[in-house]
Amino acid sequence: MTAKKPYHHNPRGGFRNPEGSPNLQMRKRGLMRFIYRQMKKKQVPELPAGHALDRSGVEAGITAGGNPSVTWLGHAAFIIRTGGKVILTDPYLSENAGPGRVGPKRYVPAALKAEELPKADVMLVSHNHYDHLDARTVRAYPHKDHTQVIVPLGNADFFRKRGYKKVIEADWWDSWSEDGLTITTLPAVHSSGRGVHDQKKTLWASFGIKTAAENIWFSGDTAYGDIFHEIGEKQAPFDLAIVGIGAYEPREIMKMVHATPEDAIQIARAIGARRALGMHWGTVLLTPEDPFEAPIRFRQAAIDQDYGADNAWILKIGETRSLKEAA
Repeated sequence: MTAKKPYHHNPRGGFRNPEGSPNLQMRKRGLMRFIYRQMKKKQVPELPAGHALDRSGVEAGITAGGNPSVTWLGHAAFIIRTGGKVILTDPYLSENAGPGRVGPKRYVPAALKAEELPKADVMLVSHNHYDHLDARTVRAYPHKDHTQVIVPLGNADFFRKRGYKKVIEADWWDSWSEDGLTITTLPAVHSSGRGVHDQKKTLWASFGIKTAAENIWFSGDTAYGDIFHEIGEKQAPFDLAIVGIGAYEPREIMKMVHATPEDAIQIARAIGARRALGMHWGTVLLTPEDPFEAPIRFRQAAIDQDYGADNAWILKIGETRSLKEAA
């Protein structure tokens, strides 16, 4: 007798979000018009002073931050050091988020170029949208033979075709362990697709990153959903949740794929995270809201939800923060 597949494996093929997740509240034609308009935009917002570190500041922070620490490269790209290991997440470092020269352009350069990325023990990629799975960065990364790549179901061939030797694709709740590091592929409320005809054909995910010293959660892209209480029940406590806080308007579209800053604090609370670090903002203009209101709302939400303003972290692009100070 064939085992029953989990709910997120769509019986009609591909994947779907966990039960109880929000649904799209706009007709498909309206959605496609919105996406087309956003891809054509060339607006460059005025940057707040100190939003990104200069090169010397980036290098000094990485050197001083040590292990454990987190370095924000912009958007959802991080260097995470924990338990003597180095983990890269969603390394989108290119000028635009799309095929070729199409798609929204960065208005802040990445803190490092692909060729300058450190030799990571593990690379985690949460899903195949262009602002998370960046072909140019994946191709230029210089440590393909060394790094273990872990991706959700259906994404492994993207890396194998580009010369990576160690690639694992995982379903939700699968775990991989080596030398004191455990990566658990966890649910997220989002979608996938790099074109019109591959929507939801590959899986999307968040990740738990656990060593003897720290337990860190990386959200990838996600909206709020009931599933985060289950993650908390099974995986808590987390020392840090790295969670998306930007690209959330208009809500009739984005409520099914991206959290608001207020949602992000709710998610951190639901999974049992002591602190939350906001990401997925201040880098590339994906949606029409003010790109710099997210961190303000994030900190205010931490106060309003009794999470604590000091527990809602915001970094400058290129900034490294030691996790020892969070102990």
